[in-house]
Amino acid sequence: MFPQYLKELFKNQSYNPDNFFLIAGPCVVEGEEVVMEIADKVSSICKRLEIPYIFKASYRKANRTSATSFTGLGDEIGLDILKKIGEKFNLPIVTDVHSAAECAVAAGFVDVLQIPAFLCRQTDLLIAAAETGKIINVKKGQFLSGPAMKFAADKIKNAGNDKVMLCERGTTFGYQDLVVDYRNIPWMQEHNCPVVMDVTHSLQQPNQTSGITGGNPQLISTIAKAAIAVGAEGLFIETHPNPSKALSDGANMLQLDLLENLLEQCIKIR
Repeated sequence: MFPQYLKELFKNQSYNPDNFFLIAGPCVVEGEEVVMEIADKVSSICKRLEIPYIFKASYRKANRTSATSFTGLGDEIGLDILKKIGEKFNLPIVTDVHSAAECAVAAGFVDVLQIPAFLCRQTDLLIAAAETGKIINVKKGQFLSGPAMKFAADKIKNAGNDKVMLCERGTTFGYQDLVVDYRNIPWMQEHNCPVVMDVTHSLQQPNQTSGITGGNPQLISTIAKAAIAVGAEGLFIETHPNPSKALSDGANMLQLDLLENLLEQCIKIR
């Protein structure tokens, strides 16, 4: 059963309440045409499969390996495109925020604010996000355990906002790899928060000497199905029609035409 704030978020969608929910979209708003194409395709798939859906894209990418990496089209342009997607497809929208000052601005355009993993301990950011009254999705730091995420959730709740989701996205394993400890899913559920599995970021191979993050997209199906088997309430999957041409995180994104089959398999497991 979804908490009331998720039921309210999905009130305009027809879905099977026994299904997991999906957060999906491109890594970053890289152009209106491509993000519209992704939103259209994914929302159509989710309608058919009766999966509640939140469209995801970052209007700004603050955490990039190289200074030459694409960071966005500009804040106002990116946020305007996100708002347009929400209105056109009648979808809730989630995007990242990176500083306390960004929270109130982004909250005027989207329904869910996402705290990046590297920033999950930033008290001022968590409190500012909480004070918007939006649902907050906090990604677990690659350096933290599931039980330690209690403190991030408590900072938001103590600021007067109990609309918190926690997101597993792998744990640092050496300098250039991540592993998923599935114990973190039930551990974070003990904090009375829905838990999302960030499937694609968990397959990153960060800190490459090339300045471009690598990945293992061939394992997306494995990570997603295992998370559903363990009991995650949601899946987070970055997807793109042509990941090799994506402007951010292409090495670990799911090709768009593979999404439907994966979701069908996850529903069977659920």
